[in-house]
Amino acid sequence: MLVERTAHCLEGGLFAAAAFRAHGRPPLVMQMRAEPDVDEDHLLALYRERRDSGCWGAVAKSKFMGLRFREPVYRTLRELAMSYFEQYFSFEGDRSLRAISRPVDLSRFDARAWETAEDDLHDVAEWLSHRRMVALVTPAQARRLTRVDPLSFRAGPISR
Repeated sequence: MLVERTAHCLEGGLFAAAAFRAHGRPPLVMQMRAEPDVDEDHLLALYRERRDSGCWGAVAKSKFMGLRFREPVYRTLRELAMSYFEQYFSFEGDRSLRAISRPVDLSRFDARAWETAEDDLHDVAEWLSHRRMVALVTPAQARRLTRVDPLSFRAGPISR
């Protein structure tokens, strides 16, 4: 990743979590689940600002402009996740965000040397993908979602 200067959201989230840890913050991540067979899941590195009543912010790598950084102004993780809802859509224009995991402290993988490993971290990705998810929308709400408007759709993707 560093040598090639490219990353997917998993690698970007892990890198940001490692940077947070280097600055004295816990290496927290949260998985965002997309509608299966429609879109991809997304990984956020989380941080909190204690001076602002513990509000949450996030850093992420994405192929969509709206799925990257969030200022630490969100009181709950659900509120933070919902700030991504409008910009979380597939290349077909379907709104696809459906659920989130609870925060995961990546220090649980310290024996795996996740911060310095040169091999792929497929085992970490696999573990994260099987976490219990908390729904953000009901099935009825999901059925009523409108497609993304053409202007937002054109503005979203950085690349395919």
